[in-house]
Amino acid sequence: MTAPGKSFRDAKSVINLNKHLNKEVYVKFSGGREVKGVLKGHDAMSNLVLDDTVELLRSIDDSSTLSGETRNLGLLVARGTSVSLQRLNNKRIHHLII
Repeated sequence: MTAPGKSFRDAKSVINLNKHLNKEVYVKFSGGREVKGVLKGHDAMSNLVLDDTVELLRSIDDSSTLSGETRNLGLLVARGTSVSLQRLNNKRIHHLII
C-alpha cells in the first residue's frame, strides 16, 4: 500500500540502478534461470528491461551448474518480484533480492 496521495510512480527503489543503465548486468530469476543483458530501464518496483539478453543454460545432468551453452532472448522485461540481482559490471553482489 502507498500513503494517501502517493502512487507507485512516486515510490523510490531501494537500489539506484541508474548508474548501471546501458551496461551489462547478470540477473538470476527465482526459479534458477540466469541471463545477462544490457540494462535499458527499470522502475521503482524493480522491474527491469534488458536488451541483447542471453540466457545461460543449465546442465541437463546437474541443474546446479551452467552448461556453457546460451540462448539468445533479445529484449526482455523481467518482473521485479521474480528477480535476484547477481552481478553488476563484473562485480559480484551476493544474491541481493530486489
